[in-house]
Amino acid sequence: MKKHITIALFLVSIVSFSQDLAILKYKGGGDWYSNPTALPNLIKFCNANIDTKMNEKPETVEAGSTDIFQYPLLHMTGHGNVFFNEDEAKNLRNYLISGGFLHIDDNYGMQQYITKELKKVFPNQELKELPSNHDIFKTSFSFPKGLPKIHEHDGKRPQAFGLFHENRLVLIFTLESDLGDGWEDQEVHNDPEDVRLKALQMGANIVKYAFEN
Repeated sequence: MKKHITIALFLVSIVSFSQDLAILKYKGGGDWYSNPTALPNLIKFCNANIDTKMNEKPETVEAGSTDIFQYPLLHMTGHGNVFFNEDEAKNLRNYLISGGFLHIDDNYGMQQYITKELKKVFPNQELKELPSNHDIFKTSFSFPKGLPKIHEHDGKRPQAFGLFHENRLVLIFTLESDLGDGWEDQEVHNDPEDVRLKALQMGANIVKYAFEN
């Protein structure tokens, strides 16, 4: 028992004092590596605008690795299938309840897969839509209507869903927004500058929230 408590405290200390983020690599065939310029651009924006000091080249960590405990924030994206085996689901759960935070950004087509796989991580929970007045929409930049729309997919409104542990938001799933596309180099999607700015500002809100809660 004492050993388990020591390990838990060690994991909490890592995610509490580190200030970096990493890309989450997962199984199932989905393109976890999509939007390669997105996170470097978001990191540069955060370092310049919300006083973070993150490494501008994000590392990649696997869902089943203890390496995830080195980062207070993991980012996950893609278009297709996602699969967590039992060990990966347990590892992610331990990470999240020990102080970690996961942002899942649907690049289009993830919803049906990630919803099912998250039940392995938190079997007794359902994703809950976050209200527009949640703190994550106003940590640094104000989004009074909630999650901004960056790219059009199916004509649906953007939604942000969350999972909680002991009243702490530990995961946000952004849907019908595609923040990552807005973070990419301008020439990739030719988004107007004001749209890219909204995406980066919302991303900075997520980073700040994850680092402070």
